[in-house]
Amino acid sequence: MYAIVEMAGQQFKVAKDQKVFVHRLEATEGQKVTFDKVLLLDDEGKITVGAPAIEGAAVEVKVLQHLKGDKVIVFKKKRRKGYQKKNGHRQYLTEIQVASIVASGAKKATPAAKASPKAAEEKVEAPAASVSSSSAVDYDAMTVSDLKAAAKDKGISGYSSMKKAELVEALKNA
Repeated sequence: MYAIVEMAGQQFKVAKDQKVFVHRLEATEGQKVTFDKVLLLDDEGKITVGAPAIEGAAVEVKVLQHLKGDKVIVFKKKRRKGYQKKNGHRQYLTEIQVASIVASGAKKATPAAKASPKAAEEKVEAPAASVSSSSAVDYDAMTVSDLKAAAKDKGISGYSSMKKAELVEALKNA
């Protein structure tokens, strides 16, 4: 069984007990990390391709150590000009070992991220509802999109090109 998974911005083909060097992860040595962005899964000939990722699939890895990679020399030269620059750097890496590959039933790592946009939508809808229900509304505390929605409800023309101060004044006068 192997999987193609995205870790630290790169895609890797991994199998159980395989050791891989990835870009530096923010995890301590010995800690287990779960990656849920599995792009392809091969279970003894049964291939599952995600669009873009497979729901419920995950790869669990154990962080073995943090280290630096080999030095990479960057040499720039322009011939017949006398220009030469030599520079180099060592990439920070993390060595990981694949502990397990879960085909289905893995928990999502970011359920809170999906819940927060819904909460934001509810906050956006709440001031719009209060605009139509009460006449004493604090337009200064509303966002521009809420003000435009209120202007549309009241039938004010040209609200799409108005700035916030102009929208507040038009709504107070309407």
